[in-house]
Amino acid sequence: MHIPQALTIAGSDSGGGAGIQADLKTFQELGVYGMSVITAITAQNTAGVQGVYPVEMAGIVQQLHSIGDDLQPVAVKTGMLFSAEIIREVAQAVQAYGWTTLVIDPVMVAKGGSVLLQEQAVQALIQELLPLAAVITPNVPEAELLIGRPIRTLAEREQAASQLIDMGARAVVIKGGHDTSTAQAIDVLYDGRSFHYVEGPRIHTPHTHGTGCTYSAAITAELAKHNDLLTAVQTAKAFVHAAIEDGLGIGSVHGPTNHFAYRQRRAVR
Repeated sequence: MHIPQALTIAGSDSGGGAGIQADLKTFQELGVYGMSVITAITAQNTAGVQGVYPVEMAGIVQQLHSIGDDLQPVAVKTGMLFSAEIIREVAQAVQAYGWTTLVIDPVMVAKGGSVLLQEQAVQALIQELLPLAAVITPNVPEAELLIGRPIRTLAEREQAASQLIDMGARAVVIKGGHDTSTAQAIDVLYDGRSFHYVEGPRIHTPHTHGTGCTYSAAITAELAKHNDLLTAVQTAKAFVHAAIEDGLGIGSVHGPTNHFAYRQRRAVR
């Protein structure tokens, strides 16, 4: 029996809505065996991030080797990497173990505004990890940080995607959740040859904690099952839309999404 395997390299969210916890839930819901390398522990809930505690470098390196020496992830995603030093070690492991299907979710700032990527780490991400990416999945503010200029329109999102390809990524998905000027949340996928627009009705709710992690994890899971990138992005969009729409009502501020929702909807059908 062949079991698709996926690895997430990210931070832990004690509130369970984002980070490693969201990634592993998403992998499981989409029928993929998940494994993890934890880069940092956060004290976090729906009200915000109360503390960030990076894992010792030796611990991160050993986790990477433990996975690479024994297990065989078909697809790998990165989330919160926190520092330039961590990014360099991850880049080395990705190359050493031949993890060619790499999904980069450039986690930089939490919903409540807490910085999750140190300033000097942004350059390390651009120079050392971005050129290894099968796909990078920034939201609009993250894309602005990566390319160094504002993004206001759909045309500017297309230009940003093209620029990120020029910086080394093989494909780019710029998510449209932050662009509230449209009734549809439009995600722009560019593979270096053609643009695709993956749309869904915008849901007006504060309970979107962990949507970025969940979206990129769903793409990773689908790529681990050897689906093509457009199909993976379309499934991820449907997964996140269901997770937001069938909310859980947990927490006091930015509540988590419902990772069960996509599977439950399919079971009803």
